[in-house]
Amino acid sequence: MPFTASSVQAAYQPGEEISNSDLYARLEQMVGVGVSAWRDKSEVGKARERCNLLTRKARWHQQTLRSLGLIERVPGKRGVWRLATGKSELTHAAPGVHLVAYSTDLGLALWGCCSSVFPRIDEPIALVLTSPPYPLRKARAYGGPGESSYTDFICSALEPLVKNLLPGGSIALNVSNDCFVTGSPARSTYIEKLTLALEERLSLSLMDRIVWQNPSKPPGPMQWASKSRQQLCVGYEPVLWFTNDPKACFADNRRVLQPHSDRQKRLIAQGGESRSADYGDGAYKLRPGSYGRPTEGRIPRNVLQIGHASQEVVRARRVAQEAGLPTHGAMMPLRLAMFLIQFLTQPGQLVADLFAGWNTTGLAAELTERRWMTTERVAEYAAGSGSRFESAVGFHTSFDLVAGKYCAPPNPDTISMLNQQTTF
Repeated sequence: MPFTASSVQAAYQPGEEISNSDLYARLEQMVGVGVSAWRDKSEVGKARERCNLLTRKARWHQQTLRSLGLIERVPGKRGVWRLATGKSELTHAAPGVHLVAYSTDLGLALWGCCSSVFPRIDEPIALVLTSPPYPLRKARAYGGPGESSYTDFICSALEPLVKNLLPGGSIALNVSNDCFVTGSPARSTYIEKLTLALEERLSLSLMDRIVWQNPSKPPGPMQWASKSRQQLCVGYEPVLWFTNDPKACFADNRRVLQPHSDRQKRLIAQGGESRSADYGDGAYKLRPGSYGRPTEGRIPRNVLQIGHASQEVVRARRVAQEAGLPTHGAMMPLRLAMFLIQFLTQPGQLVADLFAGWNTTGLAAELTERRWMTTERVAEYAAGSGSRFESAVGFHTSFDLVAGKYCAPPNPDTISMLNQQTTF
């Protein structure tokens, strides 16, 4: 087809609402396609429905732009669209730039690419907790590597942090389980390849594949679960947990004990089991008094059921939208980040995130009294995430959301790289 999603996006102008017919007319002028080409119809799909291929392509690109948060329907007006509230493009930090986005007494959020920051840091790190860009066939607004280069991308990004990882420190990666071989219901094996590469290239040991079960995850994959019916709807994402020294690992499940069930409380109160039994050919034995000793709580299983929704996230999104900023399309739940930080680190240790997004890792570290340092290369996300820290002790932001500027005095090392009045 003679036009792309960028062409469709360019047809929309700030502050303007245009109908689909106006869109087709503009695309006709932009790409030089004759009027007749927009009227001819062809049979498509199994139903052999007759439609115009150009208008169909334009609407397909509309949905792509909508999913990326770049355009939106005008409420109450059928077939009328506009640029999404806020900016249609994201502002990426220039190569080599690393400026303070905001800070608290416990942490530091930097606007810049991780490759410009962490090679220069020699602070001992106890945990790297991050949700890197997923290797999606249709990239999100913030971009990301393709599947073929994903392993190299992650290993290269993590290498400077692994060098500063304390003996017994951990790396926890929230990655996607929903990547498929192109045109096939078979799942990609990129996670297995990444796991082996982290072991072989960075000398990390796999501690576990923690399952994050998300009950609010939307149904999918649409093609293979809802249409061809060859797959089940996805309901979880893995968190790959590595360490550089398994025996010295800081993890301690006593920091994340959960309340006993009512049944367990009754069992403890009565002094434990009153029966004897063997299970699994004698592998498990039940004796009188088993499970009767009082304990501080129940050891969590490695399947964590945590939904996305929270009032804190709703507020953060509202603040960003009111400032005209785009909202990040993927956010790790705060409860998940807090659990992992408490489990894998001790109070006061340093937690790092090289793909901060809306900086859930930093917020979780702040709330659990760990020091933190994060990097985010998109100015809009770095600015918007600051609203989540406004009540933190020592909070100071370098972004003026009203003026849309980075306004703090830059680091002398980077002043020649970026004008102080950079807008976003």
